[in-house]
Amino acid sequence: MTDASTSVRVRFAPSPSGDLHVGNIRTALYNWAYARHTGGTFVLRIEDTDRARVTDEYIHAALDTLRWLGLDWDEGPEVGGRYGPYRQSERQQIFREWTERFLAEGHAYHCYCSTEELEERRAEARKRGAPTGYDGHCRELTREQVAAYQAEGRRPVVRFRMPEGSTTFTDLIRGEVTFDHAYVPDFVLSRADGMPLYTLAVAVDDVLMKVTDILRGEDLLSSTPRQIAVYRAMGVPEAEFPRFGHLPYVLGQDGQKLSKRNGVVSIAWYRHEGFLPEAMCNYLGLLGWSPGDDREEFSLAEMAQEFAIERVNKNSAQFDMKKLEAINGDKIRALDGADFTARMTPFLQRAGLVGHPLNDEERRMVDGGAPLVQERIGRLTEAPGMLGFLFVDERHFSVDPESAARALQAESRPALEGAMKALDGLASWDHDAIETALRGALVDGLGLKPRVAFTPVRVAVTGRRVSPPLFESIELLGRDRTLARLSSALGSLPG
Repeated sequence: MTDASTSVRVRFAPSPSGDLHVGNIRTALYNWAYARHTGGTFVLRIEDTDRARVTDEYIHAALDTLRWLGLDWDEGPEVGGRYGPYRQSERQQIFREWTERFLAEGHAYHCYCSTEELEERRAEARKRGAPTGYDGHCRELTREQVAAYQAEGRRPVVRFRMPEGSTTFTDLIRGEVTFDHAYVPDFVLSRADGMPLYTLAVAVDDVLMKVTDILRGEDLLSSTPRQIAVYRAMGVPEAEFPRFGHLPYVLGQDGQKLSKRNGVVSIAWYRHEGFLPEAMCNYLGLLGWSPGDDREEFSLAEMAQEFAIERVNKNSAQFDMKKLEAINGDKIRALDGADFTARMTPFLQRAGLVGHPLNDEERRMVDGGAPLVQERIGRLTEAPGMLGFLFVDERHFSVDPESAARALQAESRPALEGAMKALDGLASWDHDAIETALRGALVDGLGLKPRVAFTPVRVAVTGRRVSPPLFESIELLGRDRTLARLSSALGSLPG
C-alpha cells in the first residue's frame, strides 16, 4: 500500500481488559518508532467492543501508561483525527453497515448452529482426522431450513464465506507466507446480538483509517488471511492492502511465551517497582530489534532515528529481568540531579517517610540524600530503604536486627566510643572534617582496620550495614542525631 508518495500510517490497537503488558508495549513501541522514523502517523485505536471486559478504567490506565512511556499518538482518544471515532464501541453502526453489505453481496451468511452442535461436529472431525474448523453447515440453507431454525427461536451469527484457494502475502519480517484456505474455515463476523468480532472490526477500521502498515504480534499471524479476505470483499484494490509485519514472541526464562506464570508482564508493575520509562522502552526495544554496532542503550529519540523494520528479528526474544535492571540502573545514573530527585521523591512519599508536599526540612534532607544514592540503586524503590534513616524520628529509629547481630557486639565498643569522642567536639560539621576526625581517632589512634572501625558506626547511624556513603550521611543527619544514635548503640551492646 505504501510507496514513495504515501505517508506511513501505523496503529496500536489494544483491547485493555487489564494492565498493558510487555508484549503490548513492545508492539506499541515498534509502531511508534516506525512512524517517527518515517515521518508518518501513529494512530491509537481502542478495540473495546467487548464492554464486559474492556472497561473505561482499563482504557484510562492504558492511555496513562503510554503517556508515562513517552509514546505519544497523532490520532486517537483525547487527540481526535480525521478518521474517528477511535473507540470501536462508538463505531457500531459502521460495522453493522458492512455486515449487511457482505450479506447482500454473498460474502457472508447467517449461521444458526448452536454451540453444542458445533462441538459435536468438531469431535467427529477429530475422530476422522479431518480439519476441526467450521464445516460450512449453514452455507447453503434453504428457505425451509431457515424458517425451521427461526421457528425454534434460534438467533444466527453472521459468518464470512471464505473463498476456495489460498492467500499469499509478503510479511515485512517473515517474508512470503501462504495459507491454504482449506485450513481457514468460514469465520464469525458478528454475534447473534449484532456485536462485531475482532476480524470484522479490525479489518474494516484498518481500511477506513487508511492504515498502511500493521506491526503486531506473531500470535495474530493466522488472522491475516481472514483480514485480507475481508479487504477483498470490501472492494479494496490489492495494491492498497495494508502491509503486515508479525513481531516475534517474547519468551520467559523457561523458553515459554511470557506470561504471569514465568515472569511479570504488567507494565504497571514495573512502574510501581521503580523502573524508569526510559529503561522500559530501551529494554523492550531490544526484544527483537537493535540499532546495530552492539549498542544496547539508547533513547526513544535515538530509536526513532534508527528504527528499521529490516532489523527486526524473526526469532523469539527472551525476557531477562537482570538485563532490564542493569539498564534501569544505568538510566538512573544518567539522570541529572534535579530530575533524579523529582522521580525519587514519590517513592519516599509512598513509603510514608516524607509528606506531600515536602516541608522545608524534608526538602533539605531529600535534596541532600539524593546524590548519596543515585549511583547506588538499580530501582527507585530502593531509595526509601537507603535513605529512610534520615527521616525517622529518634524515638522510632531502629537498627536492622541482622546488621546489629553482625556489627554491634562487645568488641565494637572502642570504635563507637572513639567515634563519639571524635565527633562531639568537632568544630566544622562537614563530611571532609568528619572523615578526617574518624580516621584519625579510629584508624590512626586505635589502630583499627577501616572495616572494623567504620562498620559499627555505619550500623549505629543508618541502621544498616549497606548504606549511602558514611561521612556524607553523618553530615546530613547532623551532630545531635548522630551522637544520639551512637550513644543508643553503645547502650545496646552486650556485656
